[in-house]
Amino acid sequence: MKAAVLKSFGSPLVIENAPDPVLGTGEVVVDVVATRVLSYMNEVFSGVRNYALDLPIIPGPGGIGRVRAVGPDATKLAVGDWVFCDPTVRSRDDAAAPDIALQGLTAAGAGGMRLQKHFRHGSFAEQMRVPTENVKRLGAITPEQATQWCALGTLLVPYGGFLAASLQPGETVLVSGATGNFGSAAVSVALAMGAACVVAPGRNETILADLVRRFGSRVKPVKLTGNEDDDRERMQRAAPGPIDCVFDIMPPSVSTTVVRAAIMTVRAYGRVVLMGGVGMAGGAGLELPYPWIMRNCISIHGVWMYPPDATARLIGLVRSGLLRLEEYETTAFDLDHANQAVEHAAANGGPFKLTVIRPNG
Repeated sequence: MKAAVLKSFGSPLVIENAPDPVLGTGEVVVDVVATRVLSYMNEVFSGVRNYALDLPIIPGPGGIGRVRAVGPDATKLAVGDWVFCDPTVRSRDDAAAPDIALQGLTAAGAGGMRLQKHFRHGSFAEQMRVPTENVKRLGAITPEQATQWCALGTLLVPYGGFLAASLQPGETVLVSGATGNFGSAAVSVALAMGAACVVAPGRNETILADLVRRFGSRVKPVKLTGNEDDDRERMQRAAPGPIDCVFDIMPPSVSTTVVRAAIMTVRAYGRVVLMGGVGMAGGAGLELPYPWIMRNCISIHGVWMYPPDATARLIGLVRSGLLRLEEYETTAFDLDHANQAVEHAAANGGPFKLTVIRPNG
């Protein structure tokens, strides 16, 4: 099969023939039709992000495809089914605290690296081998629609955060980082889950206005000034009532004061979800007042990715019409132009923009 291979950090992907994946028990082989390119893939491949990757590797976190072959433990999947390949691979020998690797992207700890040794190659290839439980049926779609369905990979991240916080219909949410790629996805997911209001702070007034244009008056934009106390007051004032849940998805480059200003808008007995990158690039960590957390009974959820059943539930939101993939503007490349796709993703990583590789044309 043809694949794009990362052989060393700082070098371009090499497009070459690679061995076809060999099916094992507990596995499915999928023909990859479309796979998203993360906006920061160039930083992963250069080594700037210092992701745990045992090279050489075929990168690519998940994708949309059709089942080519199934193992003996698959009782519902059939050859030809349209599926989403979930890159969140979990070890199977400790259900309470599994090790995790993101297939084709990174791994957490020694256990995650052991997983990566086997489920290492990702979706920048004509075929990929995926754990059976990570292959989620989509129902009928067309080959053309596969490109837009790649947005599931982005939408699943905030969905996992809101599931952890038990977001309820009618609640008020604040999305810290609302003007970014994952943050704007969080706005759309929160509304699809029934949030009555989403407070959307940011510095880019054009993007804030676009969020209101897309989703209407349930989005309350807030222009940030950079002053922690003033911004906290502005965000609280924008909400129609107490803020039930704060979701943070700020990138590593953002000051901790900006993140703290948003988090401390949450009401007493409220919930905070941390899915961003504070501290990942070095520098000060996030400091939150112990007395404020304790006396206000604040629940803080650190969340990486999403639970195993999230994909099927999110597909249901899409199928019901509550979550619209049509919001995404997609640009597709073939596998021979994978390096150009990585460059394009880096330059076009804003809200509701999606860069996709279609390995099978």
